Amino acid sequence: MVSIPLPNGTQRTAKFFGSQGCIALPQGKTELNFKPVAVTSKLPAADKQAWPMGDQLPSALLPKEIPKEIKADKLQQAVDAAFADESGMTAAFVVTYKGRLIAERYGANITAQTPLESWSMGKSLTATLLGILIKQGVYKLEQPAPIPEWQKPNDPRAKIRIADILQMSSGIRIRAPQDPDYVDDGRYPDHLYLYTGSENLFHYAATRPQQWQPGQVGRYRNTDPVLTNYLIRLAVEKRKEDYLSFPRRALLDKLGMRTMLMETDSYGNFLTQGYEFASARDWARLGNLYLRDGVAPNGERLLTSEFVKFVQTLAPAWKADGRPIYGGFFWLNGDGAYPVPKEMFYMAGAGGQFTMMIPSHDLVVVRLGHYRGSTPGERMLKQALALLMEAVPKKK
Repeated sequence: MVSIPLPNGTQRTAKFFGSQGCIALPQGKTELNFKPVAVTSKLPAADKQAWPMGDQLPSALLPKEIPKEIKADKLQQAVDAAFADESGMTAAFVVTYKGRLIAERYGANITAQTPLESWSMGKSLTATLLGILIKQGVYKLEQPAPIPEWQKPNDPRAKIRIADILQMSSGIRIRAPQDPDYVDDGRYPDHLYLYTGSENLFHYAATRPQQWQPGQVGRYRNTDPVLTNYLIRLAVEKRKEDYLSFPRRALLDKLGMRTMLMETDSYGNFLTQGYEFASARDWARLGNLYLRDGVAPNGERLLTSEFVKFVQTLAPAWKADGRPIYGGFFWLNGDGAYPVPKEMFYMAGAGGQFTMMIPSHDLVVVRLGHYRGSTPGERMLKQALALLMEAVPKKK
């Protein structure tokens, strides 16, 4: 348990609660507003299963085992480039080709099983969990989002579609530092409060007012992933299933993702707009789900082809704004910011966290690092990507 004084004199305390991670306690309280649940993987030990479901990699990284069409020297140069500058604080760099692990390297005291900070890459995890419910027939992208707080007569938010929320264009008003017109007036931004507030954050997000018509303006705001997690909880509990174990049984165990820790608020609501930790290999496993068109390693389809296409398609509101960089809780390379084909789509988090899917080359590239090194870390990532394009041939 850790307690710190805030600049305004308020004392905040956080405590570790096992499977729900570290949670900030409600102010003035010593207990949570829900009962924590122990969530464990049903999978065999990772060293008992072959990649990708496990971590058995017999000779997989030896140069003689690298597929012959790959230039091994360029591949090694790419890995080295990701760690070239210590100030970049790169923690992990993993590359898979056609689903096969072909390169990886880690920082000091970090292993292939170390859960690392991931931040907003969790938004893509949130999209995936909702996509599973869409595949199961619970929701449809085009339907109005059935948020209970929006169901009163004449509430304009009742017109917001699930697709609008996933495309960061719900039009819900909050103060977010990423907004082009954001002005720092000294007030604490709602975007950050959705990480740190001690109230029910699903309800907080659902009670924010409408600012624009849905689907018209694209803005990177935490309300939308929080509302998506709210929809997931509503659906799971309507089926009288346990919510806190849903991600593990519906997704994580089906991909071999043993290290993922998803934290909650004090009401047991997942805050995967940024509070999740996982190893680089586990992010690569999730990335490969999308390169496999939503099919798990055992052949089970978890996501529809339509949903996989949806998340990597430019959101209309962002297109209208002249920013071809956002899909459905996945970022796009539509402006060519990265030296790879523009079709690349990716998960991204603060501090230089990336999981990039490059379909044209059958590649998934994961780069994780520590916050203070984000600027040089991203520069090194771009250098590594350019070398990977020389190392790996384009699909024929």
